[in-house]
Amino acid sequence: MSKSTSEVEMLYVEVHRRMIENGEWDRILHLLSSKLSESGWTDDLLHRAKENSRTMDPLSLQTILQELLSHAQTSVPLSVKREITTIIKQFVKEQFEK
Repeated sequence: MSKSTSEVEMLYVEVHRRMIENGEWDRILHLLSSKLSESGWTDDLLHRAKENSRTMDPLSLQTILQELLSHAQTSVPLSVKREITTIIKQFVKEQFEK
């Protein structure tokens, strides 16, 4: 049975609320930031932003962000995605199997 969009949104809001309340959200964000930095992803994105801004005339923050967004989303290392996803799944499992 598939859940409606509103049910999924409500579930997301509830999981997000619980993560914030017990500090899991901040812990995951810190871990994600550390892992992305360790992998060189952060430096790569910064380098791309600098290169894009050097060749852009006129300079536009909105355009730079749009150009980087697609690359940023698709270039996150698979190992980082898997680790963070596993942590989130475990949290959800622990919260809703009580």
